[in-house]
Amino acid sequence: MTTEFGSELNEQVAIVTGASSGIGSATAESLASRGASVVLAARRGDELDELAGRIESDTDGEALAVTTDITDDDDIDELVETTLDEYGQIDILVNNAGVMPLAHITEADRETLQTTIDVNLTGLITLTHAVVPTMIDQGSGYVVNLSSVVGRFLQENSSHYNAAKAGVKMFGDSLRLDVAEAGVHVATIEPGAVDTELLEHIPDDELQAGVKEYVGSMDALAPEDIARTITFVVSQPERVDINEVLIRPLDQVQP
Repeated sequence: MTTEFGSELNEQVAIVTGASSGIGSATAESLASRGASVVLAARRGDELDELAGRIESDTDGEALAVTTDITDDDDIDELVETTLDEYGQIDILVNNAGVMPLAHITEADRETLQTTIDVNLTGLITLTHAVVPTMIDQGSGYVVNLSSVVGRFLQENSSHYNAAKAGVKMFGDSLRLDVAEAGVHVATIEPGAVDTELLEHIPDDELQAGVKEYVGSMDALAPEDIARTITFVVSQPERVDINEVLIRPLDQVQP
């Protein structure tokens, strides 16, 4: 028996963080187009409401917007509780929320360093900690963590960001050891150059211009490219566990 294309995720519920733009927004739309009910989490509530409306009108899907600061434990608990109250299950967690305030270590203030770790790594771990017990009880689930090519390869002016993204990969690899027997899948996605608003997070104008020039020098990935990859990962048969995907533009030969 085969599943009709476009309905692979029917009756599944997905939480997508960082859903107000870029990869998160594209992923939510992609999952909804395959039948999943999507819970949209980000700090910008207006953008989430707009996306929810677009999903419901364009894909005839179901979307629930929950304004969430991934660094706030109370917000994380409310996100999970709201999802379970509404749907009674959580089948997919896409940990996409992130910031990229690149800076030389001597130029980065301590707030920037802390925020980089809090958003990209600590919030991801905390939300996963809140969701995984439900998946274990269900005997199934997918945790998809967004790392980066710089979690694997070093990059200048990026030590704090490199560390956070490398931590994401190590967390995912270790998590799989704890939850695979319970039927929970864990995947790490490592994008290279993607044309998103993350580039605007770089505080130094000269450094930002240089990174934009670098990304603009190639046919950079679009958010939809990563969204298709994530949808592919979570649409596999239960016996398949895609652990890691490194995805870069064809013409990106450096990290």
